[in-house]
Amino acid sequence: MKFLSALLFAIAFAPSAHAVPLIEYHMHMKPAPAGQKRVALTFDACTGKVDERILETLVKDEVKATIFVTARWLKRNPAAIATFKAHPELFQIENHGAKHLPAIDVPEPVYGLVPAGSPKAVSEEVENGAAAVQARFGHWPKWYRGAAAEYTATSLELIKSLGFEVAGFSMSGDGGASWTSDHAAHAVAAAQDGDVIIAHINQPKKPAGAGVVQGMLKLKAEGFTFVRLNEGF
Repeated sequence: MKFLSALLFAIAFAPSAHAVPLIEYHMHMKPAPAGQKRVALTFDACTGKVDERILETLVKDEVKATIFVTARWLKRNPAAIATFKAHPELFQIENHGAKHLPAIDVPEPVYGLVPAGSPKAVSEEVENGAAAVQARFGHWPKWYRGAAAEYTATSLELIKSLGFEVAGFSMSGDGGASWTSDHAAHAVAAAQDGDVIIAHINQPKKPAGAGVVQGMLKLKAEGFTFVRLNEGF
């Protein structure tokens, strides 16, 4: 089972054929104090609606999470925005871009997504996404995660020069929302201290969301503490 999970993860996040090498940005939190276990749940809200299975569980079970939102998603989900605002103790809202364009400064698709395609377009995708967060939540975000979570070396430097920290991850919790419920549940439940989990909160019709819920509740039952990115680094 471990081998199968590793194989499926590798397939889901395998680099696409690309003339310019792409970078998948990985990160871990610093170790927790002795006797403690911490994970950071990070959810992308790309387009579409909100997965109430995940959102309701986060609120009900008081699980902290960092949510990366696009301007497109914010326009369509006022009720979810209200929930985030009602629970500032749980949710950290960060920047996933304006139009959900990969932050790639060359005009080559990434996982079938049309990229920003130029340095100017990368800057617009990042800064317009941040402006949408500020307009709805009253703060300029610190963290940015691009669509597809792939970058070129030059686009990474550009994003950092704009004043943003690039949010990577150490493990996937849903394979881009493509996994079965059981697979997602096992993946999330396998997290270790310091892991940064990436999953999606915008796919309410996909079975992976139910598995993410199961996995995070198992972690909670095992004594893990959930932290937001601004608390773990």
